[in-house]
Amino acid sequence: MPENNKIKVLFRHRSMEMGGVEKVILSMLNHLNKDKFDLTLCLNINQGELRNEIPKHVRKVYLTDGREDLSANSVVQKVQLVKRKLRLQKALKSPTVAQKILNDNYDIEIAPTYAAFSAVLNSVNKNSKKIGWFHSDITLPKLQPLVPEILKQIPQFDYFIFGSQQTKDILIETYPDLKIPENQVILNAIPIEELKQKAQAFKPDFPEKPVFVSVARLHSRKGFHKLMEAHAKLLKDGFDHHIAVIGDGEEMGNLKKQAEDLGVTQSFQLLGSSMNPYPEVKNADFFILPSESEGWPLIIADALILQKPIISTNVGGIPEMIEHGKTGYLINYETDEMYESMKKFLTEPELIAEIKENLTNIEEQFDNQKIFNSVETIITNLVKK
Repeated sequence: MPENNKIKVLFRHRSMEMGGVEKVILSMLNHLNKDKFDLTLCLNINQGELRNEIPKHVRKVYLTDGREDLSANSVVQKVQLVKRKLRLQKALKSPTVAQKILNDNYDIEIAPTYAAFSAVLNSVNKNSKKIGWFHSDITLPKLQPLVPEILKQIPQFDYFIFGSQQTKDILIETYPDLKIPENQVILNAIPIEELKQKAQAFKPDFPEKPVFVSVARLHSRKGFHKLMEAHAKLLKDGFDHHIAVIGDGEEMGNLKKQAEDLGVTQSFQLLGSSMNPYPEVKNADFFILPSESEGWPLIIADALILQKPIISTNVGGIPEMIEHGKTGYLINYETDEMYESMKKFLTEPELIAEIKENLTNIEEQFDNQKIFNSVETIITNLVKK
């Protein structure tokens, strides 16, 4: 134990764009006992909507400036981006780059996602205990190029945290001979009262028709291209409704073009990113998440707490959160199933009434303090070893 009795903990992460892992990091930084832990967050890039949300008692350092700090001059910006890329490449090869900025040693170093595994495992501080956090389905096709390295890294950690039981089960089933360190499943914490308060911030301007809302980064694996196809078919078949998607990302351009091609630019709204999407979730009729893969998505828990009937793909830890037909509706990652489930929600008020009734006390299944206590115990016990 350190002389000042505070355990020094370092989180490593790429940046702070709006996303589930970023919210988990903020949750931990806000709620781990600041009298017991001296917390530092080291970002590769000081970038993203949440970069200024770091609590004041947490030290934040970064290797490079974010896009928000780059020049508005396109020529200058290109030079800055090249310099940034070179610096990040150098930092990847040489851990001393980060160490010079941190200028400190830590008792615990945490990689909150597989993208930070290398940064933590290659730390110049060989005496620190390393914790890996894994939220992903190891069988996800787009993850496969990275899987050999991930499998090599997992046994090197002193402790391993899984974001859902499904994430752990699939890893063990797929790679039964993998030597996984001491580990535990720890679900993501939900700030329930803060969530309810934020949901009251304003009333969104939705049309007078059934509204489905979704909140996610706009990546191809989130399935919004399939959702849009189902939406267009429903409209064609006479089932009037509106979809509002909150989020930004690399698929924005493709989705806008698809909306134009399908003639649904007015009814399939792409609202961009928001620091507070909860008023839209609260005021919509339904929530839908059409993802190809997920870990334990916070937004599903948020929608449950706001008592929204949910349609979601049956992936990741979602079936641990939703009881099919009781507290929501689980489907496969297929356009036809999106179509049929949305049609069901639009035409079967008895089902919706039953789901809403079952959601009345749903927040009782989310025990935040138990989650923070578990992480604190893991850290404390590792330091004692």
